[in-house]
Amino acid sequence: MIEQTLKQTFGYDGFRPGQEQAIRAVVAGRSAAAIFPTGSGKSLCYQLPALLLPHLTLVVSPLLALMQDQLAFLHRHGVAAASIDSAQSREQLSETMSRAKSGELKILMISVERLKNERFRTFIAQVPISLLVVDEAHCISEWGHNFRPDYLKLPDYQRQFNIPQVLLLTATATPPVITDMQAKFAIDAGDVVTTGFYRANLNLLIEPVAGMNKQRRLVEWLADKTGQPTIVYVTQQKTAEQVAEHLAQRGFPASAYHAGMNHELRESIQRRFMTGELNCIVATIAFGMGIDKSDIRNVVHYDLPKSVENYSQEIGRAGRDGRPSDCLVLANRDSLNVLQNFVYGDTPEREGIRCVLDELLQSASNGQWELMLNQLSDQSNIRQLPLKTLLVQLELRGIIAPRFAYFAEYRFKYLLEPEMLLSKFEGERRQFVEAIVHTSARARTWCTLDFDALYQQHGADRARVVKALDYFQEKGWIELESKQMTEVYALLNSGFDPQLLSGELHAYFKQHETSEITRINNMLGLFESDECLSQRLAAYFGDAQAPQQCRHCSVCQGRVAQLPEPPALTPLNEQDMVARCVQFNQRYRQLKDRAPSTECLTRFLCGISVPVFTKLKARSIPGFASLEAYPYAEVRERVVTARESR
Repeated sequence: MIEQTLKQTFGYDGFRPGQEQAIRAVVAGRSAAAIFPTGSGKSLCYQLPALLLPHLTLVVSPLLALMQDQLAFLHRHGVAAASIDSAQSREQLSETMSRAKSGELKILMISVERLKNERFRTFIAQVPISLLVVDEAHCISEWGHNFRPDYLKLPDYQRQFNIPQVLLLTATATPPVITDMQAKFAIDAGDVVTTGFYRANLNLLIEPVAGMNKQRRLVEWLADKTGQPTIVYVTQQKTAEQVAEHLAQRGFPASAYHAGMNHELRESIQRRFMTGELNCIVATIAFGMGIDKSDIRNVVHYDLPKSVENYSQEIGRAGRDGRPSDCLVLANRDSLNVLQNFVYGDTPEREGIRCVLDELLQSASNGQWELMLNQLSDQSNIRQLPLKTLLVQLELRGIIAPRFAYFAEYRFKYLLEPEMLLSKFEGERRQFVEAIVHTSARARTWCTLDFDALYQQHGADRARVVKALDYFQEKGWIELESKQMTEVYALLNSGFDPQLLSGELHAYFKQHETSEITRINNMLGLFESDECLSQRLAAYFGDAQAPQQCRHCSVCQGRVAQLPEPPALTPLNEQDMVARCVQFNQRYRQLKDRAPSTECLTRFLCGISVPVFTKLKARSIPGFASLEAYPYAEVRERVVTARESR
């Protein structure tokens, strides 16, 4: 039956390495993990079993682009598959839910955040599910490189929805991450399928280049590669723009690609690259996930990647057609502090964590806590991603549970006059629409909803009003805008000690910080290795099958890399920390009525943005980022010394 489905539905005569073992485990009713290199056919490991299992296969994926590519593939092969995402209309959502309930759908794809939605959880609890698939499953481990806090709750969701088995898919999981994934989902060791990380067609090249020479060297290296599909990876958006412009000026048509561009422009650039109209993209890591282009000949890391895992994932986009491809790192230590600063900036201060806990205890009325993430981020001075992680930790400790989310503010613009709108309805419905019209304060163009007035004066509940507004928009009668997403949590346990818990949670974040810094150091160790790079990379992921000498990496070719140090800096003990922070101290005291913490001063000097800096307009204050070239830990140590000596 498996071979028949493989041939008839997907048109394949045989399996790639590892696929059959993973598929047979799932079809036999066991949970499994498929850990294959990028581009090795992981998706088939759930797509084929989904057709043979009795009920729905629910796929959790971290990126919309990944979902869309896989859905397009499934539709081409006649598989009943759909996704639910925020871009869909109410009709599309209702139709997908109806198809899932009726059993017509075999595969439903969602983001993990969708499971926070109470309405969705109520719906999915009514649908029999055979298999939960977790794509990019390393995100579930706190020690994985793309850790997504909401992924931590997936084992609980599996139990909550009585899903009998799970399939985990990833390209980049180290042995500790695999162990963590196994434990969380009770997967037998024999059902963890790994196919090895060694790719014989990838030439891994590490070339030490001083920062000032990188642009020149990149142009030289690309000179005999004109017309070959190439991705150049950089760390920052401004670097992507600069390098793309430099290449274009020297006869190499190239486009920047980063998250700061609007969606339409990114889509256009990606489409041109996929069709071969454009052959060189200079990109931040926003580019590449879900990109299935088989003939990428070159991947260049202009800046250091974030980790060995990121490096492996990014070079994995080269040479998927099996032909030789070059993967070059223009390596030095110049951008090392930038990578480390990303890590340090995501560690909340203990007082920020305490602020969140105090806010929870003070604001939770009737056992319910309402919050706006951006406001709580500003209030606690915690970036939004680590704040989400903090909320998930509170969930896992049984202190809060997500209930639902809603938009606090709705406003609309009439596309036809109110009288015409009213004429569309009769009887009680007309009275209801009249209530909406009369209670909505109208400025010059936009009308703002007053939900309290609607309820108090007319007994109109919020859900009915929002449903009506959605309907008006679909009919083209109004233009609707919603703002200020509010998340609602149930407070399950208010008996915790906020001082003790803030200490525990801060220790958790510090442990994660240490893990991420270690990850950066591991990457440096790989690039400066005097052993075969292919073998070292495979060993990092627990693959003992790679050859000891690949003969096609820079080490095997006799070029061991010594990464040049960044330009010499004035010793930190000669820097006047107090003078650099005078104006910042003054402005901070005016805003907060207290002195900034050591961590806050260090972040100011190293140019690491946190929410309070936006309010202070810190970038315009003398001293901001003035020590960004120095290691964060050393700057922090000097700040402590300077404060103690005052």
